[in-house]
Amino acid sequence: MEEEKSEHAERDKFGREMHDAVCSDCGKKCQVPFKPMEGKPVYCRECFQKHRKPRHEGSRRW
Repeated sequence: MEEEKSEHAERDKFGREMHDAVCSDCGKKCQVPFKPMEGKPVYCRECFQKHRKPRHEGSRRW
């Protein structure tokens, strides 16, 4: 049985349904494109950038 979705569900520019969350670092309210799970950290856009692994210039996959 498919879960009913609100007609007014907020979506991002790619059409993904957005979910309300609270950033695990700064405590700011934010929205994320996945359903937050208890016990897993969720970060706002700014804090996510701080936790992201740096990209290496020379590591291309082709």
